[in-house]
Amino acid sequence: MHHTATKNNALDAPETTGHTIRWWASAYDAVTWLATFGQEPAIRRQTLKTAGFQPGEKVLDVGCGTGTLSLGAWRRVRPDGEVIGIDASPEMIALARRKAKKAGAAPQFQRAPIEQLPFEDATFDAVLSSLMLHHLPDDVREKGMAEVFRVLKPGGRFVAVDLTAGGTSFASRVIRLIGHKMPRDYAARLISRMEAAGFADVAEKKTQFGYLTFITATKRE
Repeated sequence: MHHTATKNNALDAPETTGHTIRWWASAYDAVTWLATFGQEPAIRRQTLKTAGFQPGEKVLDVGCGTGTLSLGAWRRVRPDGEVIGIDASPEMIALARRKAKKAGAAPQFQRAPIEQLPFEDATFDAVLSSLMLHHLPDDVREKGMAEVFRVLKPGGRFVAVDLTAGGTSFASRVIRLIGHKMPRDYAARLISRMEAAGFADVAEKKTQFGYLTFITATKRE
C-alpha cells in the first residue's frame, strides 16, 4: 500500500511501501484481542518486561498502532522519561492520541514510517517494535532496521516482537489461517537483518507465546 503525504490534510499518510492499517483501524484492538484469545495484555506486559525500562529513559515505539504499548512504556519511564510513538497510519495515530488523552498520559504520537524516522542520531535509549515488521517488504524492513540503529544512543536497546512460524497452540493455527503464515526461518531472518544493520548481542528470548518471537539487540557503545 503506497501513500503520499501532504502537510495540509490530517488524514494523509506519509509515503511508504509498507502495509498500513487504515479503514479498520478502529477495530484493531478488538481484532488483536480476539486473534490472541485474550493474551494481548500478557504479551504487552512481557514486551515491557523484556525492554527493562528505567525512569527517565527516552523511548521510541515504531508502528505504535493505537498506542497501548506506548502508554505502558510511559508509565515505566515517568516522571522524567519520554515516549514517542510513530505509525504510518493517520487513523492509528488519531486513536492513540485520543487514548492517551483519556488516560491522562503524556506519550507523543506522530505520523512517520519506520524507514524514514524524523529524529536526530542517537536520540533514544530504547526502541520498541510490536507486531509490525512482518507488514514490511524486505527492502523497507532493511531500511527500518538501519533507521532504528541510527536513532538509538550507544548502548541503547531494541526489542522487536513479531509473528513466527513456530507454535502448535490453537492461537498459532488461527493466526496462520487468517493469512499470517510466516516462513520457518522468519525469526532467523530478523536476527540476520539486525546484525547486518550493526546491532550486537542479538538474541531470541523464549516466552510462553509460541506464535511470537521476542528479539533483543543492543547498539554497542
